[in-house]
Amino acid sequence: MTDLGALLLAAETDAAAWDRAGLPGEVIMTAAASGLLGLDRPGRFGGGDADALELGRTAARLGAVCTSLRSLFTVQTMVAATVDRWGTPAQRETWLPALTAGDAIAGLAATELGAGSDLSGVRTTFTGDGELLRVSGRKLWVTFGAVADVLLVLGNAPDGPVAALVRTDQPGVTVEPVADQLGLRGARVAHIDLADVAVPADHLLARPGFGRSHVIGTALDHGRFTIAWGCLGMAEACLADASAHARERTQGATRLADHQAVRAMLGRSWVDIEGARALCERAADQRRTREPAALLSTIAAKYAAAAAAATVSERTVQILGAAGCAPDARAGRFFRDAKIMQIIEGAREIAEQDIGEFVLRRAEPLTNGLPR
Repeated sequence: MTDLGALLLAAETDAAAWDRAGLPGEVIMTAAASGLLGLDRPGRFGGGDADALELGRTAARLGAVCTSLRSLFTVQTMVAATVDRWGTPAQRETWLPALTAGDAIAGLAATELGAGSDLSGVRTTFTGDGELLRVSGRKLWVTFGAVADVLLVLGNAPDGPVAALVRTDQPGVTVEPVADQLGLRGARVAHIDLADVAVPADHLLARPGFGRSHVIGTALDHGRFTIAWGCLGMAEACLADASAHARERTQGATRLADHQAVRAMLGRSWVDIEGARALCERAADQRRTREPAALLSTIAAKYAAAAAAATVSERTVQILGAAGCAPDARAGRFFRDAKIMQIIEGAREIAEQDIGEFVLRRAEPLTNGLPR
């Protein structure tokens, strides 16, 4: 294994270039060699046996330097976690060593033109029976889809929603790289067409009917968790940049830090970050102890941390002024990335509904204005 610290140091220097040109293949391989891509998988499959808190803190470290690098970490670990949870023993033996070692770079192919936050609108089809299936459809915004060796594809079969591992070197797979989107510009995003692609039946995860609710549900839950911590890292990095600039920048004889409005922005940002951190840590604790509440806690953590990344990055750009708008400014890059974080793995409005439903279910009568 190589040193993760060296990878983070390289990201500090090169993240802006990666944002322009895409995360290089050699960086992906360096991430794999560092043990990053299988961090929380069992050691017998080449993983690092990390618990949820270590997984989250690693995502935060990555998020503080490069959202695209953190997205590689997110996608690879979410697909590996899904195979680990829903795969057969043979599927786990086949796929997990390849995923943890980076021998197979993964993508999640769920989103379609009419199916974003609501995946019930997916129109991709799996047909056939016996030992070989055929999959057809068009998937959008596949993170690392431009370089993925295998896709976890959501679609519909006659017996209900299914999810399967589909190799991208198969005839009928067409990869259309996406450039210049708002954020995640280094994450090798692609749209992917699947035209009657052959899929061995033993590449299906779980039984038909479980593809969306269980298989893809597991992937999205794992993804939300690492995104939440990655957003926390983004927000922390932005606050560090804002406070350093406010201390050093003067207007006339007055430091920016001596303006009440600037101090108030820094203070609000700190509170936003600490609130998000508390929710991320609670989600990690509940995931470690396998509490049922961990699912909602992860949604809440992702919601709060993405909001913190969005607001703190916006304030940082405001405080930095022209410096925050420069082509290679970290705050400006994170400002763009943070908006994407409020959309992917469940838009903030969906999270609000989920959290609101929980509040209604657990509401208790008030006594003297306080819950019993």
